[in-house]
Order: sequence, then C-alpha cells, then structure tokens
Amino acid sequence: MFKAYKYRIYPTHEQQAALAKSFGCCRWYWNYGLNLCQETYQATGKGLSRSYIQGLLPNLKKEHPWLKEDVYSQCLQV
Repeated sequence: MFKAYKYRIYPTHEQQAALAKSFGCCRWYWNYGLNLCQETYQATGKGLSRSYIQGLLPNLKKEHPWLKEDVYSQCLQV
C-alpha cells in the first residue's frame, strides 16, 4: 500500500519575495548554461560538463551582483 501526503504552504509577503528572487536567479542561471551549451555544441560538436558550468558561477556572481544578494548559494549550485 502506498501513502501520499499533500502539503500547502502560505508564505508571508517577505517570503514570497525571497522565493521569487531565488526562482528568478535559478531560471536565469539555467537559461545561461543552456544557451552556453547549445552555442558550444553548434560551434564544436561537443557539449560542456556540469562541473565546467558550475565553475563559471563565481565569476558570474562578480559580473552580476544581484545573483548573490538574497539568494541562497545552494539554489544555484544544483
């Protein structure tokens, strides 16, 4: 027998804003990595490794300071 549980959260306005920032930064970083992989594949015929893309994150945080403002670092490392 399988059991399932459903949970619903009701975040405050501050928590909603923090979640929106986190999701927005994650979405931007994902799209940046995806675009980089596609361009590299079209140019060379080879893809990029996950560790290479994750290695770009410290420099991206220097270029785009909004990536490190209110976002947990673990969100962008996955």
